[in-house]
Amino acid sequence: MSEYATQRARDKIARLAGEGLDLVSFWRESTDAVASVVPHYMGPCWYTLDPASLLVTSHYQPEIPELPPEWLAHEYYEDDVHKLADVARSERGYSTVHEATGGNPSRSKGWRLYVQPYGGDQELLIALRTRDGDAWGLMGIYREPGQLTFSPEEVRFLHDVSTHLAEGARRSLLIGDAVDPEWPEAPGLVVLREDWSVESLTPGVEHLLAELPDGAWEARGKLPPSVLAVAGRALRTADRADGPGEVAFARVLSRAGRWMVLHGAALVSDRTRRVAVIVEPAHPARIASLLMAAYGLTGREQDVTRLVLQGNSTVEIAALLAVTTQTVQQHLKSIFDKTGVRSRRELVGKVFFAHYEPRLRDNERRALDGRPLRGGPKELPENA
Repeated sequence: MSEYATQRARDKIARLAGEGLDLVSFWRESTDAVASVVPHYMGPCWYTLDPASLLVTSHYQPEIPELPPEWLAHEYYEDDVHKLADVARSERGYSTVHEATGGNPSRSKGWRLYVQPYGGDQELLIALRTRDGDAWGLMGIYREPGQLTFSPEEVRFLHDVSTHLAEGARRSLLIGDAVDPEWPEAPGLVVLREDWSVESLTPGVEHLLAELPDGAWEARGKLPPSVLAVAGRALRTADRADGPGEVAFARVLSRAGRWMVLHGAALVSDRTRRVAVIVEPAHPARIASLLMAAYGLTGREQDVTRLVLQGNSTVEIAALLAVTTQTVQQHLKSIFDKTGVRSRRELVGKVFFAHYEPRLRDNERRALDGRPLRGGPKELPENA
């Protein structure tokens, strides 16, 4: 593949990441760009992850609209050499099953059960991490038996565009949460026309705008300067139809003393220049409130649980929290007692199937119905 074609594909993915597409459209368009540089079998398997836990929140592959329950049970209850969370948390952020198994992929039970039966042979997993290192997704890409292995140039291309893919996925999930809010303090969405007039607002965004400094939306229809600044940076994308999109981002201290995060995305439709600005409170990860409400875990127990879900060992958890391994073991004993499990693997499986599998299944239905996908764990009613 020529460097020109590779650069065109790279620019296209960067531009798509800034266009404010719904997640399914973003994956479809990105699949075409990836295929122009990296030939593969079937289509990629696209996953979104909760960056706090590295557990799957959605999956998209048109030929496999629903993940088999057995695959999920294997991923979260059994050990294997090629797991999503292991790749997502790895330093380099990618791995092939042939590399992980020393050239003998049959050593991987997951490969034997869920790659080979679909006609695949090679499996390459690429973590989708934003510039700040948070893993918002993962891509699995495959080749048939007898095909060339993924070359270093192909892996480098996918690694290079992985940040744009992560940013696009995160933005798509935020827009989905804003357009179809499910929980208090969901992100809000402001859509502006080219003349800076407001085209639409999502329900509840007014109180978020009121918190931003120097605005007076409710009294005089005046948007905060921070919103206009992010919108202006995002609109530059519309001036460069053939160039990569710009990721517009700002972190603003609100009048109430909490941090607010703003994301800008140029919207593309009928050659009309518009921009969407997403406003969200920079709240702690939703998994923290979930773990407290569902299991009564203390703050430190929540920290330990989050690191267990990510796949960290006792030694790694101790180093990250600056405590002894004995202290980690004491926390684990308390966590196991409160959650009713006997091992780390049972803990991961319980949290996933209680709070993440419902989100995954809901997102699979949403993808089929053309509704926006959502991120994060699903907080079920107490009587569910």
